[in-house]
Parts: sequence; C-alpha cells; structure tokens
Amino acid sequence: MDQNPSSSKADRKTIEKNRRNQMKSLYSELSSLLPDQNSREVVSLPDQLGIAANYIKRLQINLEKMKQKKNWLTGEGKCSSSTMGGLKSPDIEIHVMGSAMEVALVTGLDCQFMFTEIIRMFHEEGAEVVNASFSIQDNTVFHSIHSKLGETSAPEDEAARISERLKKFVYSSVS
Repeated sequence: MDQNPSSSKADRKTIEKNRRNQMKSLYSELSSLLPDQNSREVVSLPDQLGIAANYIKRLQINLEKMKQKKNWLTGEGKCSSSTMGGLKSPDIEIHVMGSAMEVALVTGLDCQFMFTEIIRMFHEEGAEVVNASFSIQDNTVFHSIHSKLGETSAPEDEAARISERLKKFVYSSVS
C-alpha cells in the first residue's frame, strides 16, 4: 500500500485539466446557442453565463406571451372568476329597442376573446353588427356592440333567443 505522492499529484492535475477542458467545451457550446453577439468582442465566462440566463428568461417570457396570445386567438381561454390579480368576472347587459340591440360587455383582460365570439354569434343569428368597439381602462375592458336584428315577423322572439345565447356564452366562459 505504498502510495507515491508524485503519482497522486499527477492524477489530480490530470483530473483537474480534464474538468477545465470539459467546462471550456460546455461554455463554448452555451455561447454558440446564444443569439449572435459581437464576435470581435471577448466576453468573460461569468458574463456569458449572465447573458445566457437573461436570454433564457426572455425566452420564457416570450413563450408565456405566445401561449396567452394563442389561447386568446383560438378562444380556448376561459375567463377567471376571480377578482384578485386584476382579473374580473365578465358582466353583460343587453338592451333591445325594436329591431335594434345594444350589448354592453365588461370583462377583464383575460376575456378579450369574448368580443369576437359575440360578434360571430350575431352574424350566425342573422343580425347585422352596425357598430362594435372596445376600450381598455387599467385591467378592465369595456365592449360595446350595436346591431340591427334581421327582418323577421317576431323581432321580440329573435331578440330573446340572441340574448339568451349571449348570456349563456358569457357566463359559461367563467372558470
């Protein structure tokens, strides 16, 4: 069991050299995955790690924004029934005056998909959307839709049917 101190020291040096080479290779690979940096400028290893961490954070934020946008565009998103965190349960008011129908919808920012869905429903029911607009104040979205009901013999029945469908959609969209 005679150990040679110089042999042990050489082994440690070799192990350390291999570790440094492996780390250098990994840093190089990490650097190659980052968006083009000014290739003439030499960036220290701690700075490379900082740049990589910031880049990953930006990618995560962009991914979350894209998921939200996809859900909003596809209408897959459900509105939150919570009023905490700036989320607001949707509220709808419908006024019928003869063959005219006015819809006032107040939602949180997470329910913006409702606006396009309600307009689509009006078209499906044969009503003409005369004016549609929305405005955003803080975390609340105010939607206003004015429509003209189709030429039917019973506009009251048509208005009641559309009103019921709109209310059912709005209140069933709350999770």
